Amino acid sequence: MMRAMIHAGAEGIKGLQYTKQADRDPQKGEVKIRLKTAGLNHRDLFLMNSRGHGEVPFIPGSDGAGMIEAIGEGVTNGTIGDEVIINPCLGWEYMNQVPVVPGILGGPTDGTLAESVIIPQQNALRKPSYLSWEEAGVLSLAPLTAYRALFTRGNLKPGEHVLIPGIGGGVATFAALMASAIGAEVSVTSRSEEKLKSVQQMPITQAFDSHSNWKERLGSGSIDLILDSIGPATFHQYFDVIKPNGRIVMFGASSGDEITIPARAIFFPQITIAGTSMGSGEEYKSMLEFMTQHSIHPIMDSTYDLKDTVSAYERMERSGQLGNIAILIPQD
Repeated sequence: MMRAMIHAGAEGIKGLQYTKQADRDPQKGEVKIRLKTAGLNHRDLFLMNSRGHGEVPFIPGSDGAGMIEAIGEGVTNGTIGDEVIINPCLGWEYMNQVPVVPGILGGPTDGTLAESVIIPQQNALRKPSYLSWEEAGVLSLAPLTAYRALFTRGNLKPGEHVLIPGIGGGVATFAALMASAIGAEVSVTSRSEEKLKSVQQMPITQAFDSHSNWKERLGSGSIDLILDSIGPATFHQYFDVIKPNGRIVMFGASSGDEITIPARAIFFPQITIAGTSMGSGEEYKSMLEFMTQHSIHPIMDSTYDLKDTVSAYERMERSGQLGNIAILIPQD
């Protein structure tokens, strides 16, 4: 038996239970990871909020890091004792072979909020040695999403100006760090005065209130790339600041799905709008190499013990965090 946080019996965070679950052995091509840390993502909340009574219980959590403690038949990638980090995107190996819906660890498959997790061998990669266990445990879904959004889909180049509305969560903070690392200019927005003060320690050009006049703050035609995770609440303002031939890459819709697109503001200045979600195994490896090359450390918001995961999700649900929330897995 292993200790785990399961979601069962109720919608949202109130469906979480700290309990013991049956342990199992890895099958052909799989490895079993004894987890040291895990990370939370907004995706976890979306999944839990969409579930209700009678649904099959599962273990949430997509991010995690630990050591290989068992291997299945035919495993050639990794040995017992290896320190690894988990790529949570399942069954998507190459960047151009995009699945209809990427499979992701932690829903519906059991995830990382447990003492151990079993994954395909190719999804266990060597942990970057410069990262602490807490940092490695949050370094997966968010930086993978940020990397693909910036470079694969957004084609960001050194010297360009990227705008990241809604700074605070893991994807946005990783994107700001990555963009700055290649010499891009980075501007961010937030509704929170506290977050705007906190991000002054990050390598960004400017941070301003989401409700202010963007054209006055940035200047008309100043932005090459916008990373949009918000949707309708901010979308109309993008066309006040984006350059001709600029790009908008969308990876979320925290304010809703329905967007009105001004057609002439797209075709006259020849704006590109692209969607993205998570990333491939190929991009995951490139992301780890990029992070290591530039010695990028995740921005850590807070750390909780596994048994206190409900409190961690409550902080995330309030949008109280700046950066990543790590979960410590019991080792005794």
